[in-house]
Amino acid sequence: MTDRIVEVVLSSVTLPLKNPISDAKVLSGRQRPMTEVAFLFAEVRTANGHEGVGFSYSKRAGGPAQFAHANQVAPELLGEDPNDIGRLWTKLVWAGASVGRSGAATQAVAAIDVALWDLKAKRAGLPLAKLLGAYRDSVRCYDTSGGFLHEPVERIVENAVAARGAGIGGVKIKVGHPSPAVDLARVGAVRERLGDDVPLMVDANQQWDRTTAQRMGRALEEFGLVWIEEPLDAYDAAGHAALARSLDTPIASGEMLTSVAEHAELIHYDAVDVLQPDAPRIGGITQFLRLAALAEQRHLTLAPHFAMEIHVHLAAAYPSEPWVEHFDWLHPLFNERLHIADGRLHLSDRPGLGVTISDQARAWTTDRSVLQGEAP
Repeated sequence: MTDRIVEVVLSSVTLPLKNPISDAKVLSGRQRPMTEVAFLFAEVRTANGHEGVGFSYSKRAGGPAQFAHANQVAPELLGEDPNDIGRLWTKLVWAGASVGRSGAATQAVAAIDVALWDLKAKRAGLPLAKLLGAYRDSVRCYDTSGGFLHEPVERIVENAVAARGAGIGGVKIKVGHPSPAVDLARVGAVRERLGDDVPLMVDANQQWDRTTAQRMGRALEEFGLVWIEEPLDAYDAAGHAALARSLDTPIASGEMLTSVAEHAELIHYDAVDVLQPDAPRIGGITQFLRLAALAEQRHLTLAPHFAMEIHVHLAAAYPSEPWVEHFDWLHPLFNERLHIADGRLHLSDRPGLGVTISDQARAWTTDRSVLQGEAP
């Protein structure tokens, strides 16, 4: 008998950060330090007793908007077959299409989409990566959470060493300081301490203009970086393409884009060597899989942004060797932890995403909605 969705629970959860976080966008005056992250959790339950959990998120602003939008479109799921994930994604997007098919609208749908994929994998008794067709049981990982610009260089170096000691493979630090000399000194200090063989990346968070990016890119060549991330505005595909052609160091971008179409523009221009999509930002796993197929066709390296609890599965199902970004910020939200060893995140044998919502996350809930329909 076909199963049907009988309940959708939506929760808005605010995760406080231990310390205010600053990158180049703060030093340039475009943003204030980040003190919290807003999460939208979706829990989908069926008449046959299956359930799945998914999440999306927003930094600085947009969390209440995502919750409100999800609350308006989620009733469209009630009575539907949870197997029809592609059709349901389209149905939910068109239910709210008057506010667009990207941005907060599709980020709201993303939490539900992830929950449906989690449910499907759990019903099959498989980790999500195995359901999708895994190429590997672990993926390379790099740490970002210890490399922000508000930290002094001595702390950045200590954090990098600690990350390596914890089994994390690579280290990424933030650049984009108003003084290029400060950027170069920080990168040099980390490279000197870690040695030449440790993968090292930098991230300018879109704060350079084309001339500065060219000059800094040339100056950074000596450090043997894995990539330079977001050297330019995220939507400057032509600028990224010119930079990628002129430098030996690979160029990475994509995390701030909010649709497959926007990423397709980067791919069309040959603007990046490393594509960095974020499943919650582009509409969930359904859209991520579409984008991964485009990236594979162009032989791009995949390095999904943030949300490693989701992205470890998606990266494991990408044909060529990817990277996944390690952040410990989300640890309080879940009862489980990913296993890290030998520079890699290892898939667990737990079905679905392999995570359950913690009591702490429940305590941080600021708004909640329970939508119910009749069982068939």
